[in-house]
Amino acid sequence: MADRVHRVTMFKLPSEEGQKKLIEQYQILRENNSKDGKPYILSMAAGPAEPDQRSQGYTFVAKSEFASLDDMKFYDAECPAHQALKKVAMTLGVEGILTVYFKPQVTGGAAP
Repeated sequence: MADRVHRVTMFKLPSEEGQKKLIEQYQILRENNSKDGKPYILSMAAGPAEPDQRSQGYTFVAKSEFASLDDMKFYDAECPAHQALKKVAMTLGVEGILTVYFKPQVTGGAAP
């Protein structure tokens, strides 16, 4: 798990309608992500952020997990399902996007 790449993308997407449409796009991405004929996104979670003053205007969060940096780069540049998601996202009134990725140095918690 420590070698996996975790990616977090946050969107400033104020309209609830836009957020619902982005959820639909992530559902499509979940079903259609493919590299070499098979799904390659190890895990994903996406949804509206809980209202909080610390969110700095970010209203939607997506977290993805990849087996390698190469898989994440494929996701960014070549994955047709992700390209389709990005195309729709840009029509939803997105006011800002922030993406970070990392390989964990510490893992743990109550869940396996």
